[in-house]
Amino acid sequence: MTNSVYQINKGINQSIEFKGLKAQYIWYLGGGVIVLLFIFSFMYIIGLPSLVCIGIIGISGALLVMKVYKMSHKYGEHGMMKALAKRQIPKAIRTQSRKIFKIKK
Repeated sequence: MTNSVYQINKGINQSIEFKGLKAQYIWYLGGGVIVLLFIFSFMYIIGLPSLVCIGIIGISGALLVMKVYKMSHKYGEHGMMKALAKRQIPKAIRTQSRKIFKIKK
């Protein structure tokens, strides 16, 4: 019988990473690029010169990439969801009566 060599996948249950971008930030960058593509086509269709369109989209694309990489490094895989959830926690709970604290028998 011949010996078979099987490679073990050691990346199981790890988040997806592409050139430093983690998890959902890959989708954010992809969605941003698609939006920029539509903006470019709209500007070209309405008659703006192509060099102006390319300049605007190039600057916007560079800002998009910088912003997404900055968020990816700042928040990590789940940090942005935690930061958004933390915003929704109230600072204080106020009540006008103590009725809700009484024990009912």
